[in-house]
Amino acid sequence: MIIVVRGAGDIASGVIYKLYKAGFKVLALECETPSSIRRTVSFSEAIYKGSQIVENIKAVKVFSIEEIERCWKKFEIPVIIDENCNILKKIKIDVLVDSILAKRNLGTNRGMAPLTIGVGPGFCAGEDVDFVVETMRGHSLGRVIKSGEAIKNTAIPGVIAGVSKDRVIYSLNEGVFKSKKNIGEYVEVGEKIGDISGEGVKATITGVLRGVIPDGYIVKKGLKIADIDPRKEEKENCYYISDKAKAIGSGVLEIILEKIMEGNRKNGINYIGENN
Repeated sequence: MIIVVRGAGDIASGVIYKLYKAGFKVLALECETPSSIRRTVSFSEAIYKGSQIVENIKAVKVFSIEEIERCWKKFEIPVIIDENCNILKKIKIDVLVDSILAKRNLGTNRGMAPLTIGVGPGFCAGEDVDFVVETMRGHSLGRVIKSGEAIKNTAIPGVIAGVSKDRVIYSLNEGVFKSKKNIGEYVEVGEKIGDISGEGVKATITGVLRGVIPDGYIVKKGLKIADIDPRKEEKENCYYISDKAKAIGSGVLEIILEKIMEGNRKNGINYIGENN
């Protein structure tokens, strides 16, 4: 099976990770300038660097069908710049997963693949996609939605060590971001972590810089540009896919495996504990 994943940020990378581990051929579609801040755990970094390794899985930037197939043969993840899914005109796929997390549908529809899955708010299961996977932290995280939509975006970051909105930094102005700190570094509240066109960007809390927008990125006002983890002892988590991303990836994998099992049952293939 060939699975196309729209997006390769940190949440999408959790989806890609789960699908790759299950043995599927995965192709990630990205934009020319990804805005992922948790870059150490995002396959989207391959767009900037040419390649990216996340938890021992290598992603490679590609430009053609031949390069895509070469990656699959080498058990790598091909990542191609293709915001409009033009690649679908050239290859036959089995599943399309939209994990851009734009909080709205950027063009995904059920006609794109035999099975379509939307991750998070902005999709309606049974209408524009076949299934939706919940992204809101809590009891429903990763749950498969067969009819209707995911919980609406609250714009409030998840709580880590009692800290929620203060751990995420948004740009206060437009311009070019220049970084002063690297992911994994310890920062004090009020410390300068970068600047945007000369205006300083300061740490909102004390902790480990878990994510930051790429140096030189042209930002708009209100864009999420950094994430600080208040737990100093959790520095190594900067280099591992989050529990949230893997839970969402498990939800996507559940949908695909269930569909495979349904197809096999129709062909008379039974599973442990099942009878004809």
